[in-house]
Amino acid sequence: MELKDIRQLIKMVESSNISEFELEEEGSKVRISKNFSSNNGSIQMPQVQVMPAGVPQPYQVPLPSAPAAPEVQKSEPETKVEDNIVEVRSPMVGTFYRAPSPDADVYVEVGQSVSVGQTLCIVEAMKLMNEIESEISGKVVKIMIDNAQPVEYNQVLFLIEKS
Repeated sequence: MELKDIRQLIKMVESSNISEFELEEEGSKVRISKNFSSNNGSIQMPQVQVMPAGVPQPYQVPLPSAPAAPEVQKSEPETKVEDNIVEVRSPMVGTFYRAPSPDADVYVEVGQSVSVGQTLCIVEAMKLMNEIESEISGKVVKIMIDNAQPVEYNQVLFLIEKS
């Protein structure tokens, strides 16, 4: 695994809600974990271990030093925009898909009513298809992203009017 791939993995872990990630590929194993400090709510830099095949003890990959981490507030997948409009946000970095496959019907359309637990879209991250479900019942007011476009962590995907 190349250093640029490891750096990309570190960025994905930093911007997600996961606290630990492990990947085995081509005889190498990469483990990334975040340590959370309970005193002030700040996040420490992730720790990365790269273990090539045949090396019994893991060795540490030095991470670039970063400025003090800003205070991180826990963000929820959905937040209020107005009293009756809710933003559905991406829980990860990835690629937005409106349908389960290119030839399938889309999950939801503007104007369609949705219920709690109904799949709204898929966000693909590292070849994993993650279904994004509605946490409220209501009507889809706007779809903020075009199909097959990249999305960032916490980016607004849908606006839903609560019913």
